[in-house]
Formats: sequence, C-alpha cells, structure tokens
Amino acid sequence: MYKVLLVDDERIILDGISNVVPWQEAGTELMGTARNGIEAFEKIQQDPPDIIISDIRMPGMDGLQLAEKVSEQFPGIRMILLSGFSEFQYAQSAMKYGVRHYLLKPCNESKITEALQELVDELKQSEEEEDFIRNMRYGLEKMLPQMKEQFLKEFVTNKTYGAHDWAYYADLFSIDLGSRRVRLILFQLEGRFEFEHLFAVKNIAGELLEHPVLSSTVGDHVLMVVEDREDVSRLHERIEQIRTTFLHYYKIDLTIALSEADEITRARLLYRQTVECLNYRFYLGEGSLITPRDIVDVQSREAAKEWSYDDEKLLLQIKTGQREEAVEEIDAFFAKIGALRLDIETSKSYVIQLFMAVVRLADPERMNDYMEKLVKLAEMNTLAAIQSLFKEMAGEIALNNYDKHKNKHSAIVEKVTEIIEEQLGNPALSLNWVAHQMLYMNADYLGKLFKKETGEKFSNYVMRLRIKKATEVIEKNEDVKIFEIAEMLGFGDNPQYFSQVFKKYVGCTPSEYMKSPS
Repeated sequence: MYKVLLVDDERIILDGISNVVPWQEAGTELMGTARNGIEAFEKIQQDPPDIIISDIRMPGMDGLQLAEKVSEQFPGIRMILLSGFSEFQYAQSAMKYGVRHYLLKPCNESKITEALQELVDELKQSEEEEDFIRNMRYGLEKMLPQMKEQFLKEFVTNKTYGAHDWAYYADLFSIDLGSRRVRLILFQLEGRFEFEHLFAVKNIAGELLEHPVLSSTVGDHVLMVVEDREDVSRLHERIEQIRTTFLHYYKIDLTIALSEADEITRARLLYRQTVECLNYRFYLGEGSLITPRDIVDVQSREAAKEWSYDDEKLLLQIKTGQREEAVEEIDAFFAKIGALRLDIETSKSYVIQLFMAVVRLADPERMNDYMEKLVKLAEMNTLAAIQSLFKEMAGEIALNNYDKHKNKHSAIVEKVTEIIEEQLGNPALSLNWVAHQMLYMNADYLGKLFKKETGEKFSNYVMRLRIKKATEVIEKNEDVKIFEIAEMLGFGDNPQYFSQVFKKYVGCTPSEYMKSPS
C-alpha cells in the first residue's frame, strides 16, 4: 500500500475526504492529516508519504509553497492539489514542481480515487524501472547481451527514456559514439516463421553490417542500430545481402525499413519512422527496402483524399464482357491508388467500394462466393495481392457476361455487316454513323465488339470490302472509269485517294490492274 498524507485547513474537508475515499481500493492507505503546509512538512520530514493531497489555499504555508519544498527535498513524492475554480489557473503554475494532478473543489470521492489510482500506477511504473535498473546491474558480465537488447527495446518504445538515460547506459555498455549519428534498421519476416528465425536474422545482420551499435527483437521484428559512417548506397547493398542470405537459407523473405540518420538520443523517433515505413509494404510489396523517401508527406496525403474514381467505364466493360479492357482499367485504378499512398484503410475503402459495384454485375447464384472473396481481400496486407484477387474476380464476371450475351453480340455484328453491304457506296459510312444513326449504340463499345467478333477493325473491314468490290467491277467492265468506281464505292469525288487505297490493298493502281492479264 502507498502512504497518503491529506492536508487542508478546513476540518470538515479533512474529515469528509478521510471517511469517504476508499483508500484500499486505490492501493493506498491514509497515514495522517495536517491543517497547513508547515505542519504537513514536519510530518513529511519525519515519515515521508508516497502521495500528498493538499489544498492550495492554507495559512502559514500554502499548497504551492509546500509543493516547492517537497519538490526540492523529496522529488519522489507525488502530489494532488485541490483548488477552487478561481484558483485553478493559478494552481497550474505548480507544474514546475512536478505537480500534474489538480482537482476542482468540491470534488467527490470518485475523482480523488481516480487521481490516486493514476499516481499509484506512476509509482508502480517508477518502481518497475528502478527494479529493471537494479536487475541490469546484477550479473552484468553474464547478462550483458540480453541487457543491451532489453535496453534498446525500452529506449525506442518507452517515452520516459531520454538523453540522460542514454548517457548512463552508454557508459555502462562502453559505447562511445562521439558526435557520430546512427540509423535504425527494422526487419519484418514475411509469412509463417518461428521465434528462432528472429535470432537468425539478428545474427546474419550482425555479421554483414559494419559498425553495429545495438540490436534487439521488438515484438515480431528485429531492430538494428548502426553508425552512419558509410555511404547510404553501400548500406543498401549490405541490407540487400542480409535479405538474400536469409532467404537462401530459410526460404523466408524480409521486408526492411531504414531510417534517416540522426543522433542516438532521437532513437525513439527513428524507430517510429521505421515502423511507419513498414506500413508502406502495403504499397511497395513484400521483400522491399523502404525508406522515409518512399513515404508521401502528410500534406500530399491529405490532398489525395479528395480523389474520387469514376467507375462507369469499368462497369460498362465488365457488363458487356470486355475482359481485356476491364483488366487494363483495373490496373490503371490500382496504379493510381498506389501513387496516392493514402493510409491503408482509406485505400481499402476505395477498393471495397469498387468491388461491391463490380459484384453487382455477377450472377446472383455466385454472390456468396464473391462475398467470401471480399472478406479475404479485406484481410490482405499488400496492394499487389489485392489487385491480383480483384482482377481475377472481375475477369470471371466479364467472361461470364460475354458468354451469356455471345449470341446477342453475334446478332449485332451480323446486323453491322449487313448495313456495310447495303451502304458500301455511302461516303458517310463510318463506325459513328452506324452506331448513332442506325443502331443507337455506344460507338466505342460497338467498335470493340466488332473487332472481337470479326478480328478486324470496322474501318479496315469497310475498306477491304470496298477494294474487293472495286476489283470485281473492273474485272466485269474493263471500260469503267476510275472516278466512276470511286463514286460508286463511297470515295466521292476523290479518285486519287481511291487509287492510293487500292494500291495499298492490291499492290498496284487501278489503271495497272485494268491492264494486267486476267
């Protein structure tokens, strides 16, 4: 139990708080009370408490003066100040004495209990840190490697550690960096692995890296600290060598994050930098080396959130069975998502929204299968894997739609060929004219459908048919004029263009063709 001293010049307040606060529930015991700061400090000198609860306005020595003296002579004691509303801003000046808990009067027992519990947690944490340091000292020679690992882990994850702690442990571990800066390297193992594989990574990295300072396992990651002595490109080469060596022996890939160079006392910030870099494996893929330069700055990321995707083109392609075109459009969509580098959840929300729109074009009986794929997609941790699954799903739906409407497509193309035969001499004959004037369809879609069915572009098909018809006319009537054939077959009053096209398809001009033997 942690001892508490209660200080207030009003007897009714002392009695009230003493009786209503569940001290034991908060992990404390009330060791005594005092009517002012002078009386309280005398008791503190005789038997220092762990926690002091004090009013701020008292005769003789007020709460702020008491906090100042306690801070100077008993810095380990925690304090809670009680103040009226008009005194609250004034009470905050006690922060320079280490006071971080203030309660407005009147306050109920739950508020006091909550503040006590927070201080108890702080005291326990402080004791744990002190115990940790004592344990570090014990058996130093034997436990030095493990101690270094534990220190690094605490140093980069515990915000209470700072420059003073580094100075102490650098001396303890005989680490002399001088003014040299460091970089942090964070390794993530991909797929299933055993705990022993973490130590294998650490050992390989320790052998291949120059100037290592400290290393540790942090959760499922391996963390290395190296001096920033060599060219960063050379460091990249060594990191890639670590990856390939580990992959060769253990068949497990590594994704690796490398921080910027900075002072060792900023290692916690550098560690957070490497963790953020590893998050970008979602975009860059497993087995990548990721640095802060690969991360889009926050302003760009905020601007990217305004982006929206128009899915009309893709949905039309899938609905009409244009599988290849749909796959190209999906690749373009994912390329844009990858370039934006939004946070992962935002990127996934764009993908899921498009996924649901595409699934609505599938057969109802396959809906459950595709919803299972959606669950799988949401759990994937790289954009490349999501893209692959998405294309597979969209391709299946597009192919199914094509097969389902194949007869309908063939009928449309057959109608187009009939129109071409009928309108072969019409100078206005074109894909747009047929689509808009004759069939009332989308010209782009009709053109792709025509090529898919015939293997030939609409314009090439028309021109080939016109030249074939021209040869037939010449063979039947040797006296026919070239300008007459041009007008007859839709070239209008441009016989010269007709002759150029004829030569391209037949290999000679219409005049030469007329003179050639049958």
